[in-house]
Amino acid sequence: MSNKARIAVLVSGGGTNLQALIDAQQSGILHSGEIKLVISNNPSAFALERAAKAGIDTLVVSKKALGSQDKFEQAIMDALNENGIDIIVLAGFMSILSERFTSAYPKRIINVHPSLIPSFCGKGFYGLRVHEAALEYGVKVTGATVHFVNEVPDGGEIILQKAVKILKNDTPETLQKRVMRLAEWKILPAAVEQVSAAMKGE
Repeated sequence: MSNKARIAVLVSGGGTNLQALIDAQQSGILHSGEIKLVISNNPSAFALERAAKAGIDTLVVSKKALGSQDKFEQAIMDALNENGIDIIVLAGFMSILSERFTSAYPKRIINVHPSLIPSFCGKGFYGLRVHEAALEYGVKVTGATVHFVNEVPDGGEIILQKAVKILKNDTPETLQKRVMRLAEWKILPAAVEQVSAAMKGE
């Protein structure tokens, strides 16, 4: 029997962070856990194709089709329980989860955020908005944070952070790409490995 932590990744879009996790699993960086399920709230998310290509089971759960947040979250929880999932990774998952959901998995839900928390985080700060705010404020360093998820948006305990310098001619788009490449895609797999190893008592 495998002693690896069983991981589910929740996605909504292109799945670049999911790809970073798949690559880390294939290269052995992520070896204490294994991605067993990818759940998307968007049936046309390219992340689903990435998962299928890697031989990972996928599931689409639509809040619109189910009609309420409660039914949406319950469908996700049922899938997690059926698959014996230990760790949930939010990788560009564009749906806020309620306290009912987050409190059911204490220190088992991991999110990556494209800033150095506590800067440029919380409600309304996602996607390009985070990088726009960093540039507007004039900070010289930004980065990414991997943290546990609780009932406060971006409010859970920090696991890993990595800083990225802001360059003079940066736009939100160039900054977003550099933060992904130099920070998010490195610290997310490292954090998932760290939590998987701790969970399995290694």
